[in-house]
Amino acid sequence: MTATFTRRAGLALIAALALSQAASAQSAFPDRAITLVIPFAAGGSTDLVGRVVAERMSEQLGQQVIVQNVGGAGGSLGATQVAEADPDGYTILMGTVATHALNPLILSEKPYDPVADFAPVSLLVLVPNVLAVHPDVPATTVQELIDLAKSEPMSYASSGNATPLHLSGELFKSMAGVDITHIPYKGSGPALTDVLGNQVPMIFDNLPSASAHISSGKLRAIGVTTAERSPAFPDVPAIAETLPGYETYSWNALFAPAGTPPEVVDTLAKAAQSAMADPKVAEKMATFSATIVGSGPDELAQHVAAEMTKWKPVVEGANVSME
Repeated sequence: MTATFTRRAGLALIAALALSQAASAQSAFPDRAITLVIPFAAGGSTDLVGRVVAERMSEQLGQQVIVQNVGGAGGSLGATQVAEADPDGYTILMGTVATHALNPLILSEKPYDPVADFAPVSLLVLVPNVLAVHPDVPATTVQELIDLAKSEPMSYASSGNATPLHLSGELFKSMAGVDITHIPYKGSGPALTDVLGNQVPMIFDNLPSASAHISSGKLRAIGVTTAERSPAFPDVPAIAETLPGYETYSWNALFAPAGTPPEVVDTLAKAAQSAMADPKVAEKMATFSATIVGSGPDELAQHVAAEMTKWKPVVEGANVSME
């Protein structure tokens, strides 16, 4: 009996130690560096936001958050990498409207499910887009531009097929009742170059990348795509002031792989929210014309569902698809 009792006691002690170690490991998250996958090349607005957030979250979590740029396929390569990563919180994604609303609707082969394959963490910021024209275009308001487009052929540039900016133009076409031709480019840079040179009269672009040209007078901002005016350009009206209900924007949000423990998601969300509440981060985001949200996981899940609902008829109406 004594030997059996001792053996049982030993087994119980081992089990208790294992449970204690497991609980300690969970409570200690993170105990090593976290990789934040940016699904686009360095230098874009998503990369800029991601690096600011990663730096501040590193301070909050006591472990380095390392940025890894994984560009390609409109953000799908990086998103797929995170969807297939271990669900332990050590690999997370800077998701966007492209990765979690447009690509799942546009791609003929779906490399991931934007809902089933991810655990929402936090909606960080909203970034306005802008409709701008070359100064030689004889329109200074949204209504004047609509009237002009109805009277003569016009085209608009964007950073590429099936991008949020392309679809911002398609939504504008649909709501304004105009037939403007889309001219896709391989990125915002070459698109802006041709609009600045008046090879194409108008462009839908992210406000941060177009802002310097607007401020210098090389481009004329006609309207921002958010429901309300941007604090960075308060004199530029929202397109919605002329076309009620028009609203598009880029956004950045954190996602973990599906199956990540709730307590780990909660730790990441609190670190992200704390980062977005930092005055220095707010000041930096203002230079990107970004509006801070800093939501929790539930709010981000609702946001993704609403974005997919909004964009589905636009994608179908524009007959946009990608291999």
